[in-house]
Amino acid sequence: MRTTAATRLAVTVLDMGYAWSSSWYMCFRFAVVFYIPPIQNQCMVDATMIVLLAAGAVLLFFGAALSVYGVALLGAIVGGGGGYLLAPTVADALGVADPVSTAVAVGVGLLVGAVLAYSLMSVAIAATSFVVGAYLGILVLAGLLVDGPAYMEWIVAIGIGFGAALLGLILTKTTLIITTAAGGAALLSRSVTMGELRDAQEALSADPLVFEISLPFVALFTLGILWQFGLFRFGYVARIAALLPGASVFQNRGDEPETQ
Repeated sequence: MRTTAATRLAVTVLDMGYAWSSSWYMCFRFAVVFYIPPIQNQCMVDATMIVLLAAGAVLLFFGAALSVYGVALLGAIVGGGGGYLLAPTVADALGVADPVSTAVAVGVGLLVGAVLAYSLMSVAIAATSFVVGAYLGILVLAGLLVDGPAYMEWIVAIGIGFGAALLGLILTKTTLIITTAAGGAALLSRSVTMGELRDAQEALSADPLVFEISLPFVALFTLGILWQFGLFRFGYVARIAALLPGASVFQNRGDEPETQ
């Protein structure tokens, strides 16, 4: 079968296009694998981890600035995480296989967390502040304040959580900036990964989620706080709130309201 010059040209163009797209694909794959280390030594990046990293970035830089949406996102993460930990219990109760039970438990947790956070804003702010405050307490302060049994550290952490919840009702803006920056930093620094979540699920305990404070976490946490305070300071939060239906600018008690 004879091939014409046009056919040979078309084949050449297609080959070049394939080689070009393949090279870009390989570059993209290398970048993703380099910047997001593979989970469990697999070459494929876990899609769930990508979602967590994206949510962490939003919380870190825009958590408090997104008003009710930022609180809803934080509530969804907390609810989804709780649902993931309880997935084996759901599997036993419903008599379904593991992937289905995990999907159901996480889905319900995400939905309940987001809806409650959106509809019951004051309660949601206090609840998320309690959870994140207690978590930060067990990471940082409990080990310094308590020298004894592990349960004493948790008691101190819970006390810190209640203090954070109270501050969330009084210093709403400041507390939300700190809590969302902490949550985002924990996810983006990969201090909390799917590996730790699986260990916590198997043990039905939060102990595997307790990590040592690392330099990436501190750097991201500090950057997130400074970034979000800058958004409030220079009026960008009011502009963001004006674009989002139902959003408002969070303020500390006693602050003058910002115009949108």
